[in-house]
Amino acid sequence: MTSDNDRRRGLLARLRGRPGAPSRGRRRLGAAVRLVAALMLAGGAYTVLAPGAAAQENPPLSTAAADGKALFDVSCVTCHGRNAQGVEGRGPSLIGVGAASVEFQVGTGRMPMARQEAQAARKPEVFTRDEIDQLAAYIQELGGGPVVPAGDNLHADGNVAIGGELYRINCSQCHAFSGGGGALSSGKYAPSLAPATDRQIYAAMLSGPQNMPVFGDNQITPEQKADIIAYIQQTLKDDGDPGGLFNLGRYGPSTEGVAIFLVGIVALVFASLWIAGKS
Repeated sequence: MTSDNDRRRGLLARLRGRPGAPSRGRRRLGAAVRLVAALMLAGGAYTVLAPGAAAQENPPLSTAAADGKALFDVSCVTCHGRNAQGVEGRGPSLIGVGAASVEFQVGTGRMPMARQEAQAARKPEVFTRDEIDQLAAYIQELGGGPVVPAGDNLHADGNVAIGGELYRINCSQCHAFSGGGGALSSGKYAPSLAPATDRQIYAAMLSGPQNMPVFGDNQITPEQKADIIAYIQQTLKDDGDPGGLFNLGRYGPSTEGVAIFLVGIVALVFASLWIAGKS
């Protein structure tokens, strides 16, 4: 029979022989401490570095852009959002549309809109020329995009003959051969070009408002844009010969054919009936 001392000695021997029970606990505690220290270090590094990175990504606005932002926050934020990211059901994002879109939409009075419609109509401008430039500067610095060249006379070096050919290929389907505009689908329409300035025509080609396609510099070069504007301004607007007693809206041969039928054929029918009645 084993004595109590023997059992005690065996138990002590077994305890001494268990490999590292206390050491495992110490290792776990050390790992937890290191994990907490690493998390604290990462949090501190983010706190220190993140504001600097944000400052580099969002440089301060220029004076003109800052003034434009003040105007935007008062007149545009309801539909386009505080950061111009757009508001669903109200207005699209303006990130990347560039100063050209502001030149067209705000410069023609289409924006700001009083209510949602199928298409924004041209109306008297709400903002002054300086305010339009400030809004354009803000949108340009906010997200970049196409820019209209400086100056008001953008067709001085344009070739009217080349511009006429380009206009008939790219523009006449919607704006008509006369530049008078025409109806499109879903309540939309191509507006008349009569009141449009050089900058507004150039901006429309760059931004593609409403149903109009975008004609970037890869599709129509700046020189070709000047040609088109020259044709519109010097030919469509300043043509003193309407082609007869009435210009028939100058919509082309379709209108002329209808006029010939209604006037000429009907007159011949009445003349025939009158002659038959006399005989």
